[in-house]
Amino acid sequence: MVSRARLLEVLDRFPSTRVVLWGDLVLDRFVLGTPKRISREAPVIILRYEGQRDIPGGAANALANLAALDVEVRAVGAVGEDEPGSALLNALEGLGVDTAGVLRLPGFRTPMKVRLLGGGACSLKHQMARYDVEDEVGDDPTIHRRMGELLEAALDGAAAAAVSDYGYGTVDPGVLARTCSGSDRPAWVTLDSRYRLGRLTSVDGATPNLEELEAWAGGRLTTDEAVAAGAERLRQHLGARFVLATRGNHGMTLVHEDGPAAHIPVWGSDEVADVTGAGDTVLAVLTAALAAGASPLEAARLANYGGGIVVMKLGTATASREELRRAVVADTTLEP
Repeated sequence: MVSRARLLEVLDRFPSTRVVLWGDLVLDRFVLGTPKRISREAPVIILRYEGQRDIPGGAANALANLAALDVEVRAVGAVGEDEPGSALLNALEGLGVDTAGVLRLPGFRTPMKVRLLGGGACSLKHQMARYDVEDEVGDDPTIHRRMGELLEAALDGAAAAAVSDYGYGTVDPGVLARTCSGSDRPAWVTLDSRYRLGRLTSVDGATPNLEELEAWAGGRLTTDEAVAAGAERLRQHLGARFVLATRGNHGMTLVHEDGPAAHIPVWGSDEVADVTGAGDTVLAVLTAALAAGASPLEAARLANYGGGIVVMKLGTATASREELRRAVVADTTLEP
């Protein structure tokens, strides 16, 4: 069983914990407007521009979550020498994230998701359209060699590292194997990968969602037992110590080397407001908890609270350490 006192103790250690996050940095840009009229040019609504919000997305959202947890966090990744890249670095630095390990690549377009939101002055803004700016870092060995050097430097003194692979080419399997397989590696290396779940080894744990796990397993996983069996096959394939499968309103399933599978019910309401970035929050809270001395089961419980908190918020959101503390205190299923 997991105790309340133990989880609170782990949370208290977050401010003295250092975590590195390496991954695909994305800018989430929200353009806000008020509906004006129907266009005469096409059957679309014209918005009167009100403003713009730039929020860290992708792996950068996981960085923002780590900062919200009061963890000392170092970023390793790449952005372009463009306006979105500058906006993303400014946003991260404003949150207290160390961005010394972020490369600025000429000719690379910073990945960006632009959402157009419209609504009345006194009502919620609703997403009306979205467009994505996408690019890939590419296979230039010079870039990946430099990335590896930055990663090695960032890992010095870190208790844990998280790898967030969104498919934009920042994460290289060879660099991961070289930097995270030696005796001086962090105690924990965690992975969240959208498309290369089975290829990125040299990790201690992975956090696939159900769709990603099913894609790797090659079929539907419709019961607790099937999810646990699929996660265990993935754990053995990766040579990892645990796999935490996130399952939406079915909660989470943890398989680990130290005991039987654990099925963790969803925390909070199953009436979800927005699932944007929930996986980033899970990765961040899980890794921070492991770095602070939690077991995989304890870290999974805290990550479950984090996921439940952010899906009740609109847009790309974070969960704070104080919000996690309140969730721990409110959870009556915990041991004292």
